[in-house]
Amino acid sequence: DMKDLAKPKNIKRIVLCSGKVYYDLLAERRERKIKDVMIIRVEQLYPFPKNALGQELTRYPNADIVWCQEEPRNMGAWFMVSEEIEDMLIAVGHKAKRPVYAGRPAAASPATGLLKRHQEQQAKLVDEALSI
Repeated sequence: DMKDLAKPKNIKRIVLCSGKVYYDLLAERRERKIKDVMIIRVEQLYPFPKNALGQELTRYPNADIVWCQEEPRNMGAWFMVSEEIEDMLIAVGHKAKRPVYAGRPAAASPATGLLKRHQEQQAKLVDEALSI
């Protein structure tokens, strides 16, 4: 799948995520034939892989950085990783100064309770993550 992507300098967006939303993002990118979005699954959130990820991101100097998660904004990894990613971007001198969030809005409880609403939100957050 990587061979179909644009050259690193032409990558416009890097979507960082963890967990199974990665597969939804990959499937949707393939479906839409998007060539300029790189999806990176962060396997380990703690300790955050600052050095390895920082090195990787310097290969894509023109990309925006997005954090995508399935959990509501106030749950999941966003609060922990947003600062880590920001520090890392500054440390490597990346043009993107901070990550953009793509995911469910903040919620009082993690489950929407309705499968249909869950699926709609999932489709929306995947779309947000991939759309420039």
